[in-house]
Amino acid sequence: MSKEISDNAEASRYEIRVDGELAGFAEYRTRPGKIVFTHTEVFDAFEGQGVGGALARGALDGVRAKGGLAVVPLCPFIKGWIDRHPDYQDLVGREGA
Repeated sequence: MSKEISDNAEASRYEIRVDGELAGFAEYRTRPGKIVFTHTEVFDAFEGQGVGGALARGALDGVRAKGGLAVVPLCPFIKGWIDRHPDYQDLVGREGA
């Protein structure tokens, strides 16, 4: 099963595709120096397959690669994922680098 995460900036969301099929997304808003994650959804057919975790990791890796943005995890799923992965906590509240 191949998983691909991409930033669909026009829709303001990171998307995950499993074997080419849209499986879920993490919506965000941008503010000066910040990216605010507001909602994450994994479609029913893909639940329990690690899709949500892969999406969270891919979205946060994308934010890290772009640099200069502090993550504001309003979405409970993204917040919980960051809480369980200390190596991503440096993104939260970090003012633009």
